[in-house]
Amino acid sequence: MRCQFCSCRESKVIDSRPTDEGVTIRRRRACLKCGRRFTTYEKVELKQLLVIKKDGRRESFEGAKIRGSILRACEKRSVSAAEIDAMVSRIEQAAYAAMEEEIPTYWVGEQVMRELRERDQVAYVRFASVYRQFTDISSFMDELTKMLTEQTLKRV
Repeated sequence: MRCQFCSCRESKVIDSRPTDEGVTIRRRRACLKCGRRFTTYEKVELKQLLVIKKDGRRESFEGAKIRGSILRACEKRSVSAAEIDAMVSRIEQAAYAAMEEEIPTYWVGEQVMRELRERDQVAYVRFASVYRQFTDISSFMDELTKMLTEQTLKRV
């Protein structure tokens, strides 16, 4: 690993620990030439997943897009960055665990909705209103009624 300060290729690992629920390994290193310390991250190279859009186009699966959608839904809500990262990580893990090379956008959307529903109902409704393309107040109310019914059933 090349030192970011002096470009020397020789360094030693001082400390290693798993991060991102064991998906990534964080390594603290010391350069053998200049002695300065720096951090590197090691992650398994995953196969490239494609997302099949509604119009049939295919795009690369990107966790950053999922994160952006969740961030917008959770804006001004009490959802921490760590919780958002954990949601994105679970969705990414589920996508790769599906063992498919192509996944439809509706699958990704449903995973995001499931995560948001469990964490913050307001964020869930925000995301659902865009994802399900609510066109009027009655479709919005149908979703809210369904949520209230499920809550009532859980309490019983």
